[in-house]
Amino acid sequence: MRVAIFGGSFNPPHVAHQMAALYVLETAPVDELWLVPAVRHAFGKSLAPFADRLAMCERAAAALGPRVRVSAIERDLGEESRTLRTIRRLQQDHAGHSFSLVIGADLLPEVPSWLGGAELQRTVPFVVVGRAGFATSAEAPAAVELPAVSSRRVRAALAAGQDVSRLVPRAVLDYISAHNLYKAGEELA
Repeated sequence: MRVAIFGGSFNPPHVAHQMAALYVLETAPVDELWLVPAVRHAFGKSLAPFADRLAMCERAAAALGPRVRVSAIERDLGEESRTLRTIRRLQQDHAGHSFSLVIGADLLPEVPSWLGGAELQRTVPFVVVGRAGFATSAEAPAAVELPAVSSRRVRAALAAGQDVSRLVPRAVLDYISAHNLYKAGEELA
């Protein structure tokens, strides 16, 4: 089984996350894509509760079909999220699988500064997805750029009472509304 790991805060997941997942499934040599929400941000950013972000990821994944799964591996690991630790654990738990890592072009230059970044680059191949406003490197070109949608933008719009129906999957937006998430006055980091 060839699995692309797509990690992130998913605070909340939005349509560009879904587009990235579909792009990877249709263009990279993978059988499945696993969304892996971070349990705690490595740099201490405030996040909605993990259970809510996991549930929203499940709703976003459902629209993409059975080749997209959601993993709660980082909940099991505890501590703040560290990509190398997550990859190592997945490799240990799923020895018959080969893994790759989905990464946005915006994050690619930061990888060397990550905890174990050099080892991570040696451990798994990267599937680079373009992001509007960020250049890709010659070593890892991306053939497509995703729209300029970010979770930060979605949270800010929700806190301001603005319509985000074109930025967030309907099932995720229904969940946000039902659970009263991302309202005015909350920290938006």
